Amino acid sequence: MTTETTSLEARTPSTLIPMVIIGVLFFVFGFVTWLNGALIPFLKIVCELNEFQALFVTFAFYIAYTVMALPAALVLRRTGYKTGMVIGLVVMMLGSLIFIPAAQSSQFAIFLVALFVLGTGLTLLQTAANPYIVCIGPRESAAMRMSVMGLLNKGAGVVAPVVFTLWVLTGMDQFDEDVLMVLSGEERATRLAELSNRLVVPYLYMAAALLVLALFVHFSTLPELNVDAEHEDEAGDKLGILNYPQAILGAIALFTYVGVEVIAGDTIGLYGRRMDVDHFGSLTAYTMTFMVIGYIVGVVCIPRFLSQAKALAFSAVFGVLFTIGVLTGSAESHLISEVLFGWMGIPTVPDTVAFLALLGLANALCWPAIWPLSLQDLGKYTSVGSALLIMGIAGGAVIPLIYGHFAETTDNQSAYWVLLPCYAFILFYALKGHKMRRWKS
Repeated sequence: MTTETTSLEARTPSTLIPMVIIGVLFFVFGFVTWLNGALIPFLKIVCELNEFQALFVTFAFYIAYTVMALPAALVLRRTGYKTGMVIGLVVMMLGSLIFIPAAQSSQFAIFLVALFVLGTGLTLLQTAANPYIVCIGPRESAAMRMSVMGLLNKGAGVVAPVVFTLWVLTGMDQFDEDVLMVLSGEERATRLAELSNRLVVPYLYMAAALLVLALFVHFSTLPELNVDAEHEDEAGDKLGILNYPQAILGAIALFTYVGVEVIAGDTIGLYGRRMDVDHFGSLTAYTMTFMVIGYIVGVVCIPRFLSQAKALAFSAVFGVLFTIGVLTGSAESHLISEVLFGWMGIPTVPDTVAFLALLGLANALCWPAIWPLSLQDLGKYTSVGSALLIMGIAGGAVIPLIYGHFAETTDNQSAYWVLLPCYAFILFYALKGHKMRRWKS
């Protein structure tokens, strides 16, 4: 392997080690990100929040992607992708450590700061890792490689809420609202502080693991990637990235996709608790399991049987159908989950909750399809396009809050209508938006 900065796209025989290293990072993305699904109902209890306030967990985490995406791109230009990944892991370690004073004080504001710092570190990692995977081989199979990464990411999403539930959410009956209401103010505060302090040890371990991973990446043989250098002699348009509809519309599609993904993965615990599901803390694992199934379909079918654009279109259609299932499904019947997985001994859930989990299947191929479609033909603007897409992750901050507003003012189930226009735009991008190379025909 040469030490020169060259295109990885032309060096497919040397992609195994980079794929393994980036795969480890995608597992970390998933573990940290999908802890939020269990953390939201946990902090709702500890900090005594309503539904809307609890969803500021997702806001603080995902807004970091918008605030820090362009600074992250500048960091990567100065340090390179490999060093940028190391810096991102160190920043995430600091965010994990901030959880310790947050847990000891039970102050929601400090939790939000910790989540923002974690999101900042992830922004650096994502800005580096996603174009790396797209450019490491042929573009037509980029969605397949992204699907492999998605398997690791969402596999971590299955593990994280289960680990959190076993480690932190045991014996939750003593923290039921009916039990807490009969306690005196001091007794209630003491019991909630006891629950909050359960976070200290897990986040200490997480900080240590992130430090070890940062050292591993630093001393690894991961080759450098500099897509912009390949096109530095090309003449650019005055408006730069704004002249590329596939990138601008792709960022909007990613905004809507991340919003629906976060709603499906992070609100299912709150929704399950409202539906009196005992194991509400681990329900995110249900959504993530269906996402893993979807990614397996992507690995097998893209591009051999299914193009990236068609995969995205099918995803949007299934998203609409499953959302209708959430809106109209029964809160009493468990038929859907009994048929799908109840026979395996997995605890069943009401049909409306099962359809919410099934959105994981619909969402799985959106991310791996949108990225390569959006970065196609960007040339020297590839890293700027990547940063723009990373900014689109802010959909996970904004759209769940819109859901939370309607959940508070109407009811949890009917509030899921906010998913429908999101899937409609994703369908538009799959059918037409990604083909556009200019704004006027």
